Amino acid sequence: MSAVKNAVVQRFKNICNIRNIAANELANISGVTPSTVYSLFSNERKNVSITTIKILCDGLNITLGEFFSSPEFDNLEQEIK
Repeated sequence: MSAVKNAVVQRFKNICNIRNIAANELANISGVTPSTVYSLFSNERKNVSITTIKILCDGLNITLGEFFSSPEFDNLEQEIK
């Protein structure tokens, strides 16, 4: 799993843990299928689209800015060296 994708997954898992909601509930409140969320969380899936992130953020009633403003993303290494 790429570092960026891992950070996205960790961020969603952290938000769900704080709010005490399961992956199925995240799917339901976001209007996507549970398989979409489970696929996102899967190590086999290499990438995630910004559209999917936005839809899940909408379900959580947070902005993309709020989602990405966290240590998971601040601590990522530079991709271009």
